[in-house]
Amino acid sequence: MEGGIMESPRRTIETTDSDEIALQGCCSPKKPLYRFIGLALMCLLGFGSYFCYDNPGALQDNFRTDLDLPTSKFVLLYSIYAWPNVILCFIGGFLLDSVFGIRLGTVIYMAITLIGQFIFALGALVDTFWIMMVGRFVFGIGAESLAVAQNSYAVLWFKGKELNMVFGLQLSFARVGSTVNFLVMEPIYNWVAQSYSGYTCTGVVLMLASTTCVGSLICAIILGLMDKRAERLLRRGEGQQPEVVRLTDVKDFKGVFWMVTAVCIAYYVAIFPFVALGKVFFIRKYAFSPGAANTVNSLVYSISAFASPLLGYLVDRTGKNVWWVFMSILFTILAHGLLTFTFVNPYICMVIMGLAYSMLASGLWPLIALIIPEYQLGTAYGIAQAVQNLGLAVVSILAGMIVDSGGYFMLEMFFLGWLCVSLIATIAIWILDTNSTGGYLNMTPAERDAYDCGRKQAEALEREKLLNAGSTSDLSADDLLFPHSDIHIRNRYLSRIGANLPAPSKGPTYRALR
Repeated sequence: MEGGIMESPRRTIETTDSDEIALQGCCSPKKPLYRFIGLALMCLLGFGSYFCYDNPGALQDNFRTDLDLPTSKFVLLYSIYAWPNVILCFIGGFLLDSVFGIRLGTVIYMAITLIGQFIFALGALVDTFWIMMVGRFVFGIGAESLAVAQNSYAVLWFKGKELNMVFGLQLSFARVGSTVNFLVMEPIYNWVAQSYSGYTCTGVVLMLASTTCVGSLICAIILGLMDKRAERLLRRGEGQQPEVVRLTDVKDFKGVFWMVTAVCIAYYVAIFPFVALGKVFFIRKYAFSPGAANTVNSLVYSISAFASPLLGYLVDRTGKNVWWVFMSILFTILAHGLLTFTFVNPYICMVIMGLAYSMLASGLWPLIALIIPEYQLGTAYGIAQAVQNLGLAVVSILAGMIVDSGGYFMLEMFFLGWLCVSLIATIAIWILDTNSTGGYLNMTPAERDAYDCGRKQAEALEREKLLNAGSTSDLSADDLLFPHSDIHIRNRYLSRIGANLPAPSKGPTYRALR
């Protein structure tokens, strides 16, 4: 065989038999235990990056005293993280699809995250601010692209009935990482301070924090090995022609996808910047102490840590993702409205906001997997992450300016305006999806299964019509040995009737998402 060695029939039979035995064993990729271990590794993938992301916030006072950092320089450690990812996480998603593949790409992005955290810690250790900035820059590139890889893994392993719950679990572990960071970094600093002092102490503490990224890197390697084994045993993608992944594919993404990205921008800019500035809001309006203000302000993340997987499970069972997103935005508007115009107990408002935020994340992100083909998911999730970073980077600056010039009432009105934009975008998703697919995104799981089954039957019928008697006369012997995609069959049919075909239809093939 050209380009390789022809295996003997006996060897092929032995390999097949061993694979069948492996599929029946306790470590079979079909068994719940195997998939549960994979899910745990997917969640732990992001633990290190989320833990280290808020290291500066947990040690803010120590940064000021040990490193002599004024607030104006301290906030740069966060902004340098967000700005590059307006572009780079989109590129990271594309590279995941077209160059690295999901397994190698995940390991590379986690390694970049670890290197960035190490450089950041080294900068603190030698008390050099520009090295710290370089570290946060590199850290941001790896961490945001890693989030894209996490989403792609979740879709690859759990697309179907469990996907919403998996996204909820990933969000939950992200919040757990942030929460654990705030709980343990100060005690770790106090312990290290017994042996070191000043900027050296801060640098050592950040070095110790980087061990969480080492753990996540090990998880990425193990998950890659498990996925490779599952691909071989389940024969994933076997008999399918690899699809082309090009940057120009972006222009062909459906309008409903761009509405989903609009929701990503308009909704999240009313959550994260609010939490970042919420402490002073609760102190001024409700006369809370700083400790009480921190407690109520963190409720959004605390609630999402345990509510996200439960609400994701609910979405898995009921479907109707668009409806859940719509209701989540309505309840978030209610929470912000109560904080703006009333003196209702803010704990009630923040509980409502936390539950709504958890529900939206569980319902919104799986929509991309229902809209975009699997081989383009890395690119699609990269775009969503990119526009979210753009929104957060710009709105965070605007929010600070609004507070300085108009106070927190105007800030809340600003957030309510963005939430109304997200509500309109959700209605647009509903309308566009209903017109194009009859409401596929808002179907129950059973209705989606029936829809997919009917679509496959229609495609099979079309193939039979194209490959009926006499229709294969233009095929070579090699062509008959390999399966062809619907696009290949359609183009061959059009060429027979004299239609002009676009040049890319005969272009090279690229490997699919692995």
